Amino acid sequence: MSTRILLARHGLSTYNLEGRIQGRDDRSLLSSRGEQQARQLGDALRDVPVSAVWCSPLQRARRTAELLLEARGAGPALHPTEGLLEIDLEPWTGLGRDDLRQRHPEDERLWSTRPEELELQRADGRRYRPLLELHQQALALWNELLRSHPPEEEHSVLLVAHNGILRCLLLAALGLPPSAFGRYRLDNASLSVLNVRPGGGRGPQVQIESLNAQGHLGNPLPDFRGGRRLLLVRHGETHWNREGRFQGQIDIPLNERGRAQADAAGSFLAGEILHRAYTSSMARPRQTAEAILAHQPRSVPLTSVGGLVEIAHGAWEGCLEDDIRDRWPQLLADWQSDPERVQMPGGETIQQVWDRSVTSWQRIAAGLHPGETALVVAHDAVNKTILCHLLGLGPADIWAVKQGNGGVSVIDYSPMADRPPVVACLNLTGHLGGVLDRTAAGAL
Repeated sequence: MSTRILLARHGLSTYNLEGRIQGRDDRSLLSSRGEQQARQLGDALRDVPVSAVWCSPLQRARRTAELLLEARGAGPALHPTEGLLEIDLEPWTGLGRDDLRQRHPEDERLWSTRPEELELQRADGRRYRPLLELHQQALALWNELLRSHPPEEEHSVLLVAHNGILRCLLLAALGLPPSAFGRYRLDNASLSVLNVRPGGGRGPQVQIESLNAQGHLGNPLPDFRGGRRLLLVRHGETHWNREGRFQGQIDIPLNERGRAQADAAGSFLAGEILHRAYTSSMARPRQTAEAILAHQPRSVPLTSVGGLVEIAHGAWEGCLEDDIRDRWPQLLADWQSDPERVQMPGGETIQQVWDRSVTSWQRIAAGLHPGETALVVAHDAVNKTILCHLLGLGPADIWAVKQGNGGVSVIDYSPMADRPPVVACLNLTGHLGGVLDRTAAGAL
């Protein structure tokens, strides 16, 4: 059993169009483009079961939820809650970003680099830290959500709210501090999907299935705001993925469906001008990278990187999960609950994979010039360690990230060195059909 949580940011608002700070100001309304986005999102969710819909009471979010439900068709009643209110930026509300930079340059810089440290003053003279307050609000809402829709039962809950509170809700779900706030991006009318399963004594297990998907709006990827961009892709399906076998470093090629997934990823990314490409030295990611690059208008150099090869499963390679459960029942149980503590017989630990994959990733990122985009194609465990590193998670958290065969993630590096890399989207699989990830689970 599990609970699926769908996170939707409101559509484009009047303040968004004007480049003004919204916060909890309720004068910002849904624009005509925002209304269209809400209907597009509702249409995309038409076949997705939804048992409850919660929304912020602010007009731009509530109207998005109303139009979404109207486009989706019959559904549950709307449940507005103050737990989904946007961040309180009272002294800044209504200001344009340029005005803010001119009037409060130090505070604006702090908000952009270390937002958890920002302190503002309300009209009554009280000092407060907006992001810390919002994080506490998100923790309370997350606990309320799990009480109302426990993962021991089957639920699907849609939350329609704002950029700040939804990012803080992600942090609350993943057990991350407010300092990780700047690592995540959520655009207007985007959809993100969390899966929450019972986790025994460690509490619920949360998995990001996808983050900031916008294919339903006709936008393949979030807009590129300058700096350096990396596209991280998992290889297409193999026969062993389909059968649920542990592949590891056995060099299994793509199957027919995997080749089709790789070609679909190439079509999906055809509008992105790629300057460089990198792949694990194994066949399945190389075949995937070559299929993606075939859609580029010019030749792109493809480099093999040894540090991106899949985790060595050792004696488990080629085995089904049931085979492993028969021979190593406790080790498999530990792998599924505490993966950072496990070394497979003759294989690697997650920490070893983490060290080599993150080092390889950082070298690739450092080698890009401003304005360049690079493709990186690798494997399930490798991609998970890289994404966990970027999201502020650790080796114990690899199950918190899903990587579908042919799924695309985007990471943007700001031209300003004091900004963290941003996961602009994660595990986009809409080019393979639907807003949910339907690819093979495989084995890891």
